[in-house]
Amino acid sequence: MPELQRLRPDHAPAILAFERENRAFFAASVPDRGDDYFTHFAARHAALLAEQATGACHFHVLVADDGDEIMGRFNVVDVADGSAELGFRLAEKATGRGLATEVVRDLFTLCTTTYALAALRASAAVTNTASRAVLTRTGFAPTGEEVLLSGKRGLAYVRELGRRDLGPEYTQCA
Repeated sequence: MPELQRLRPDHAPAILAFERENRAFFAASVPDRGDDYFTHFAARHAALLAEQATGACHFHVLVADDGDEIMGRFNVVDVADGSAELGFRLAEKATGRGLATEVVRDLFTLCTTTYALAALRASAAVTNTASRAVLTRTGFAPTGEEVLLSGKRGLAYVRELGRRDLGPEYTQCA
């Protein structure tokens, strides 16, 4: 089973490989990161780690069973006042197996117990049916607000977090 890990410095080579291998796949549904992202990847990775250290963001990677390959990225960003924005991307070869849905659900527990969050926001391009399906399956509700995502029309979502997201060890009996 792949493992969700908090972003670390040693993830850099595997993340860069992940982004390169999936660049065309991602560009079909989300804005391309551009060549500059790859050229200055080391500095970008260091900046993300520095931002994470402030508590304003929590970056995660989904690591394959072999421990070497990145299968996805799941980020909780812009943390403020008990809420944050969720963003995610999954490698093309990892799609269609329910992994994104499972990891997003796992993040609910992490967000409530470790990051003290009460709500998550997310957005997805109207044409990104896979991400919109993950958001819907995991209980995100459309806000009715349209957003612009690098020039593409998108929809905003919200998910209130609560005790139901904490897991069975926190469930109280009646």
